Amino acid sequence: MEVVTLARHAMATRFEIVLHGGNPSALRAAGEQAFDEVDRIESQLSLYKLASEIARVNNRAAFEPVRVSPPVFRLLQTARRLSDECGGAFDISIAPLVRCWGFMGGGGKIPGPEELAEARAKVGMQRVILNGDDFTVRFDCEGMMLDLGAIGKGYAIDRAVEILRECGVVSGLIHGGTSTVYAIGSPPDAKAWKVAIAAPEGIAAPVVELRDEALSVSAVWGRSFQADGKTFGHVLDPRSGEPVSNAVLAAVMLPSATETDALSTALLVLGLDGKDAITRLRPNMRTFVIAAVAPQRLSG
Repeated sequence: MEVVTLARHAMATRFEIVLHGGNPSALRAAGEQAFDEVDRIESQLSLYKLASEIARVNNRAAFEPVRVSPPVFRLLQTARRLSDECGGAFDISIAPLVRCWGFMGGGGKIPGPEELAEARAKVGMQRVILNGDDFTVRFDCEGMMLDLGAIGKGYAIDRAVEILRECGVVSGLIHGGTSTVYAIGSPPDAKAWKVAIAAPEGIAAPVVELRDEALSVSAVWGRSFQADGKTFGHVLDPRSGEPVSNAVLAAVMLPSATETDALSTALLVLGLDGKDAITRLRPNMRTFVIAAVAPQRLSG
């Protein structure tokens, strides 16, 4: 049994693939096809590529309906459904708040009350009009923007996994930036892939077993800034407009990386108080939350 490892930079992060099989050349070709699919999806969803479908939506949807491809439209429908299911704790229309807090291409800043109120008025999936008859998107006010950063990576990984399976891969692991990982089958010498969830200093990192399942981790560290003796992270609560404060890390495990990516963000926003509600959304979901004081055990 041979092992092939590949890596590529995409979606502002590093993607890696580990594949096991009997034909290294075929495995490498499959991995390159999977990465090509990730690149193609980035060209559709990127907030910063002017020719992307999402950039066109952001530029024009406040003035006219903007047609997108059927796969992108279905992803937007999925994002709306997930937002509804978690009470708005996950919301792809959050971009005005990200910009308001200085995290869109910057290091962060505390907005003034009026600036924050103005940004909050432009956030909410109820303001995004999706027309399934012609696959168009429309905003109901100017200044709205979509940011698929909390679902796009998981979606790209799901699509990459489809490519790998179509190429005959039965044992592999793919991750994007270590925040979302998908396990295909199991390694040759074990019943499942073992993946450690990075935890803050002083808290033992839980190790989970994955087989044909995705794991996504959302955390408050990473992009942040300090002001007035406090640390403000880049993950924002779409409902309040403020940086999250109910948890420092949240993890979700499900067969869909698209869903784990979005729901781990929602769980981080909601914290321990919302853990049971999120876990009940899907059968056999496993979740993990670390609050500011003590961790919550894995459930599901």
